[in-house]
Amino acid sequence: MHQVLWSHPIELGLTGNDVRTVKGPSDALRCLADQWPHRGPYYVAARSACRAAIAGRRTVEEARKLFISAAKEAHLEPH
Repeated sequence: MHQVLWSHPIELGLTGNDVRTVKGPSDALRCLADQWPHRGPYYVAARSACRAAIAGRRTVEEARKLFISAAKEAHLEPH
């Protein structure tokens, strides 16, 4: 399995002034699993889209957009 990356990394402000740079779907899946404060509908959609992007069933940019939506849903400010 090769590493797929987004066109632009996303920086997230997490709890405790922790900033995490997410470079692609694999990073996003780790972040969603390890550090996500709220698991709503966009969380589920982003997780699914990231897995599909890694497998080549969706584009990495579709996964990126859903990850940004999940971050907003969780009140994390993506930059």
